[in-house]
Amino acid sequence: MTDLRPLTTPPSLDEIAALAHEAREALPDPFRAPARAVAIRVEDFAPDDILAEMGIDDAFELTGLYDGIPLTEKSVMDQPDRPDTIWLFRRPILDEWVEREEVPLPALVAHVLVHEFAHHFGWSDDDIAAIDRWWE
Repeated sequence: MTDLRPLTTPPSLDEIAALAHEAREALPDPFRAPARAVAIRVEDFAPDDILAEMGIDDAFELTGLYDGIPLTEKSVMDQPDRPDTIWLFRRPILDEWVEREEVPLPALVAHVLVHEFAHHFGWSDDDIAAIDRWWE
């Protein structure tokens, strides 16, 4: 797992991205390779147009977003104009991390990432629970 420096400053975009890439590599074998085809982007906040499209007024409410066509809906007829992407939003993730004092940051980043991969793979709640033991 990425070794975060002593937290005298908040983790950077690159450090959150490194945690996300490690979480993707920790996915079970059947999902790891197809998950590598999904781009991961880390930004401080969701862009205004995404927030407006989703009807979200407070940018701190959105920690992650899957942008793409779920595998369960893809067709050979689809002509994507960009890769499927999982967006992680650093500032809302860090705020949630501070609120949840007992949850390590790598676990929280992995949880958000797995939730977004659930949209990509079309996972049920039971599928998510088998991969992300978050609620135990």
